[in-house]
Amino acid sequence: MPKSDFALSPGGVERKTRTSGEDKYLAFLRCIPEHLRVSLPVWIIVYRNTSLKSSVVRRRGADGRIPVRTLDRGASSSAAAAEPTGYPGGPYDTSLLVKYEHHVARHIWFGEERGPKKELKVAGHGLKLTSRVPLALPPQMESWVSRSGLASLQRTSLNKIDTNLVSAFVERWHLETSSFHMPFGEMSITLDDVACLLHLPIRGIFWSPQDVTEELAVELAVDYLGVSQGQAQSHVRSCRGSYYKLEWLYDIFVHHRAASSWAYATRTYLLMLVGSTIFADKTFTLVEARYLLLFRDLDGCSGYSWGAAALVTLYRYLGDASMYSCKQLGGYPTLLQCWIHEYFPTVGKRGENWNPAGNCGLPRAMRWSYRQGVLKVDDLRPILDELTPTDVIWRPFEDHRAWRVFDEICLYRGCLKWGETIVPYLPDRCLREFGYRQYVPSPPLDCMMATDIDVDWISYHQSVVAVIGSSTVATIPSEVEDGYLEWYYRVSHPWLVPPHRDAPRDIPVPVYDAGPSDPDWARVSTLIRRYLRQVNAEEEDPQFSDLFEALHISRSH
Repeated sequence: MPKSDFALSPGGVERKTRTSGEDKYLAFLRCIPEHLRVSLPVWIIVYRNTSLKSSVVRRRGADGRIPVRTLDRGASSSAAAAEPTGYPGGPYDTSLLVKYEHHVARHIWFGEERGPKKELKVAGHGLKLTSRVPLALPPQMESWVSRSGLASLQRTSLNKIDTNLVSAFVERWHLETSSFHMPFGEMSITLDDVACLLHLPIRGIFWSPQDVTEELAVELAVDYLGVSQGQAQSHVRSCRGSYYKLEWLYDIFVHHRAASSWAYATRTYLLMLVGSTIFADKTFTLVEARYLLLFRDLDGCSGYSWGAAALVTLYRYLGDASMYSCKQLGGYPTLLQCWIHEYFPTVGKRGENWNPAGNCGLPRAMRWSYRQGVLKVDDLRPILDELTPTDVIWRPFEDHRAWRVFDEICLYRGCLKWGETIVPYLPDRCLREFGYRQYVPSPPLDCMMATDIDVDWISYHQSVVAVIGSSTVATIPSEVEDGYLEWYYRVSHPWLVPPHRDAPRDIPVPVYDAGPSDPDWARVSTLIRRYLRQVNAEEEDPQFSDLFEALHISRSH
């Protein structure tokens, strides 16, 4: 959102243009002793209200928020209500993003970074998995791994993660809505995305684990990993908690495979696999011992909703990493980065292993490979700020339906649960990703009040009807209902980088054209438009007439 048209002047006064009223006010400030002026705990803001033709003194808290309008004498309450309140550059209506005070976006608006490194530290195990996953498993293990529903995770990980690209998107995530807040509305990683990118099963039960103490972690390792009591005790003690080291699990797997102890080898292998992918945490080297309980019965672990497990874990870590105080991201970053590659073809650098038309049923995450990007996170912020709906491939997996048919349970609106973590899953906030016209969604769910999550998940039909019953199939991929963008620009922060200080305070709600429907033409249109913006080109300038003609041609396709 545009920032107020203020400029900071000495003494903590922000001002736009000098008026007689402001001159008097500044003269008053000069009467205050300097040692009292500099100790004021708030910024004094002078804002010229053009509709009232008078100066309004505003106090901004230490968090940068403008809490309440202070009326001048003679100003009406209706005029006060018309002026936006809330956070500069952030939501003016704070009823939706209730945790925005602690969000990284609020700090970025004022030029405050998380630390010397602007990007997050991200846990990626792709290179290690390349050396730890064998080209072929023994048949005795292959049967169990295949039936578990986790076999695809052996090959889906990117070798490296573009931490700047991932960090730029994390800055737009909000845990209240489980979505990324883009300049044109909300988007999210959905269950359908997980199904297509990772080929994990979506349907299944949620997992409610028991508490695992260090003593129980030792017992589980002895009973299900086939190690001695002394070895298990020594290892758990070295982990300083109920954890196992991924490297230790790999060594045990190699030992049991050589000894033909297939059940032990399979459990160890699967635990190492999920600890390196969908359950990766911010230690980067450990996996929680409680996850071993998932593989006690190797014939029964196929009943879990592994897709929901991956999504719950990633949502949880995205919510943590969106806070200003957090500097690391856990979960499966390959899922996030490949999602970005699929939906945003013009953002970031990526390698393509094969074209979707040549796919033979592999998970779509395997389409992509790591290419070192040159853009840092602060370079990517204005690029994301300039994105429009035509820069998005809204339904990237329609050519993948031969291998992953769309499952209507992906439109379930409710809470997802894995272990003690509960997150809201809200497809009504990103309906364009499902081919529907986007409407103003209902307020997010309060998962703390949810009591029958498993029942709601099983009886998902009712929530699906509620989600799509209020919408219609989109006539163009990015279609929204009237009033959606106006609502969104009040409750969100469409931009992370402040525009020029002379920009107006009112929120300019953009009007987007339909744009090209073909992805290739959309990319051409985006690249031309981005260049024209960089050089501040005007359509009347004959120097750029050919480029503007090419832009109009690309948009017509």
